[in-house]
Amino acid sequence: MRKSILCILTLLYLHSYSQKADILILHGKIIDGTGNNWFYGDIAVKDGKILAMGKLETWQANTQIDATGLIVAPGFIDVHTHCEGDEKKNPLAENFLYDGVTTVITGNCGSSYTNIGQYFKTLDSIHLSINTASLIGHNDVRKAVMGTAMRAPTEQEMQQMETIVEQAMKDGAVGFSTGLIYIPGTYSTTEEVLRLAKAAAKYNGVYASHMRDEGDSVTQAINEALYIGKEAKMPVEISHFKLSGQQNWGRSKETLPMIIKAREEGIDVTIDQYPYTASSTNLGTLLPDWVLADSQDSVNARLNDPAIQKQVTRYMLAKLKKRKLKHFNYPVVAYFKADTTYNGKSIEAINMLKGRKHNAQQETLTVMEMIKQGGAAMVFHGMGEEDVERIMQYPFNMFASDAGIRVFGQGAPHPRGYGTIARILSEYVREKHLFSLEEAIRRMTSLPALKFQLKDRGLLREGFAADILVFDAATVKDLSTYEKPHQYSTGFKYVLVNGQVTIDNGKHNGARNGKALRKE
Repeated sequence: MRKSILCILTLLYLHSYSQKADILILHGKIIDGTGNNWFYGDIAVKDGKILAMGKLETWQANTQIDATGLIVAPGFIDVHTHCEGDEKKNPLAENFLYDGVTTVITGNCGSSYTNIGQYFKTLDSIHLSINTASLIGHNDVRKAVMGTAMRAPTEQEMQQMETIVEQAMKDGAVGFSTGLIYIPGTYSTTEEVLRLAKAAAKYNGVYASHMRDEGDSVTQAINEALYIGKEAKMPVEISHFKLSGQQNWGRSKETLPMIIKAREEGIDVTIDQYPYTASSTNLGTLLPDWVLADSQDSVNARLNDPAIQKQVTRYMLAKLKKRKLKHFNYPVVAYFKADTTYNGKSIEAINMLKGRKHNAQQETLTVMEMIKQGGAAMVFHGMGEEDVERIMQYPFNMFASDAGIRVFGQGAPHPRGYGTIARILSEYVREKHLFSLEEAIRRMTSLPALKFQLKDRGLLREGFAADILVFDAATVKDLSTYEKPHQYSTGFKYVLVNGQVTIDNGKHNGARNGKALRKE
C-alpha cells in the first residue's frame, strides 16, 4: 500500500514538474512557418527553447501571454542587412524588432568584416537585442589584400583572398557575398569571384550576390550569378531582385523565368526583395567605375581634371537620357556627412540651392563636388510597381530590408529600414491579397532558415529556439515614409528572442538576448 502511494506521489510530482515553463503563450492562432494553415494552440517556453506545443491550459509559468485573436509565428529572418558599424550605436535594434525581425543576416553586397571570428566575439560582448549571422564580403576581402586597385590580383594575392574567405567560413560565416557594382568588386572578373566562391563552397556556404547590373544588362548579370553557383556547386541567393530604370520596367517578365528555368535545371537559386520602388545605395554608383579607383586623393585628382569632368558629365547625361528623365531628381540624399542640410533633398534641388543653372549638366557638377567631399548615402527612385508585385509573388523569393540598425532621427534613410515586414503584411497580404498570410510567413521564416542553414530557427517546433512573434494581422502596419522615415511599425504586440520577451505589449523593454549565430 505504501509503495502504491509512493508511486502515485512520484508520478504526480513528475507530471507537475513537466508542466512548468518560463513563458506560456495561450489561445493563439499559430502559423508555424511551414506554409501550412493556421491552427489554434498554446506554446510553452523554457530555457530559451520551445518546450511544448498544443493545448497547455493546465501548464504553469511565471509569464503568461494571452494571444487570443492574435497570430503566433516564428520570429522573422531578414536575409539581407548591413549592420556593420551600427551594433554599438544602437544595440537595442528597435527598427528590426518593431518590424517583427528577430534574426538578421549581415555581410551582404560584398561588405563585411574580414575577421568574422573577431566580429562574432564582439557581438557576444555587445549583447544585441537581435540574433546576427554573417556572410564574408568579397569587396572587403579584396580591399584587405589589394586596396581599391583597378587590376587583376596576382596569384599570391588570389591565394591570400582565398585564405581569408576560408578562415571566415571556419569561424562560422554562412556564405560568401559580392557587390559587383561597388568598388573594388566591379574590377573583378567572373573567374576571380568563382575561385573565392569555391573557397566558401568547401564549407557549404551560400553565394549571395548583388549582381553587376540590375538594369540594362540584368540578364547577363543573372547568368553570371547562376554560372558561379553552378560551377562552385553551391546555393545561390540573388540579392534585392529588381529592375532599375524606367527603360527596364516590365522586364520581370524576362528575368523571373530565368530563375524558374535555373531551378528546373537543378541550380539551387533563390532571390530576395524589398517591397518598394526606390533603392538605396551610395552616390558613387552614378559615376564610371574607373573614376573611383584607388584613394580618395586619386578620385579627387581625377574629378579636378577638366577633361575627366567632361567625360563624367557625358557618361551621367547618357544614363539620365536612358531613364527618359531631364533632371537628376530621382537620387535623393539619405545622409551627407559633409553637409547634413542636404539630407532629404534631390540632386536637382541641391543644384538649385547652389544657385546653378537648372539643367542636368550643372547637376552632374554638383554630384562630382559631393563625391570629392566624401560621397553620400542615397535613395534612388526608379522601379515600377508592376515589377515589384510580379517578383513578390514568386514562391522562392524572400523579403529583406537591405538596411542596418537605425539610430532614430539620424539622416533621411530609406523607409525599408523601419517597415519592410509590416509593409508586406499590411499592403501586399491584407490589402492586395497577393498571397496568403501563411505563405508570407513561410518566406520570412523557414525558407530563409533553410537557405542559410540556421538549423533551429524559422519554425515553431519543440526544441527550436524560442524566437516568437505575437501580432495582430488586422492592424500591423508600416508607418515609415520617404518624407518621414523615422517611424516604427505597429501591430507586433510581443516579440521573444531566444525565449526572452523583448517587445512587451508593443514596447521594447530593454532586453538584449540576441546571439551571434555561427554556422556549424
